[in-house]
Amino acid sequence: MTLIQAALIATAGFCLVFAGVLAIARRLNNYGVVDIAWSYAFGLLALGYALTLDGWMIRRALLAAVVTIWSLRLGTHLLRRVASRHPREDERYGKLREEWAAHFTAKMAAFFQMQALSVVVLGIPFLVSAANPAPRLHPFEIAAVGVWLLAFLGEALADRQLAAFKRGQADSPRVCDVGLWRYSRHPNYFFEWMIWVAYALFALASPWGWLGLLSPACILWLLLRVTGIPMTEEQSIRSKGEAYRRYQQSTRAFLPWFPRRTEKA
Repeated sequence: MTLIQAALIATAGFCLVFAGVLAIARRLNNYGVVDIAWSYAFGLLALGYALTLDGWMIRRALLAAVVTIWSLRLGTHLLRRVASRHPREDERYGKLREEWAAHFTAKMAAFFQMQALSVVVLGIPFLVSAANPAPRLHPFEIAAVGVWLLAFLGEALADRQLAAFKRGQADSPRVCDVGLWRYSRHPNYFFEWMIWVAYALFALASPWGWLGLLSPACILWLLLRVTGIPMTEEQSIRSKGEAYRRYQQSTRAFLPWFPRRTEKA
């Protein structure tokens, strides 16, 4: 099977999958389920490429393993979050209901299909790596696994620290500034991006692997400019007010670093 054939089959398959997810979202009246499906989809994609392409077996197995582990953790984390809030919907989708108004049904259907396409596009590193026949691991691939492990552990720790803070500070105006959150306002986003950097680095050992650089570039743009930090910070300012503004002044948004000294109000 060629790379193009594999990508086309994956695209068709995920378009059907996300059409089914849309039906579930409508039944639940909660469109946040698309985030869960999107996260789990990458594990399915990597497994599909590993089973259908003819690259070196050890490389295919290694790639499928790391992607599936990350996909399952992130998807399950989001599943628990959506389930704990249901029937209350994520604020992002509430805003889309208002903005799209009369055309909401059609635009949301298109949005779900765009999510399906994004899985295949962002999964380019998996595609080119799974087709690489070289019978040994390249230094790039070994380094990528190391970066992935650090990023995976960092993201999981950041999520656990935030969850623990929320359990202990229910309805509190305090901002989570403990652990990794002392050094970045969004350490979970930073480590998520680093995971995609690891996938791109892994792909650089394969023919056409430079195409995989598109993935971390897209993720970075989404996190910094679209649905990541901008929307999260808007919501945090609404809920935490001046406490969050002080946090913004002292703590970097993305790249972890030591907090700046600020005068107390």
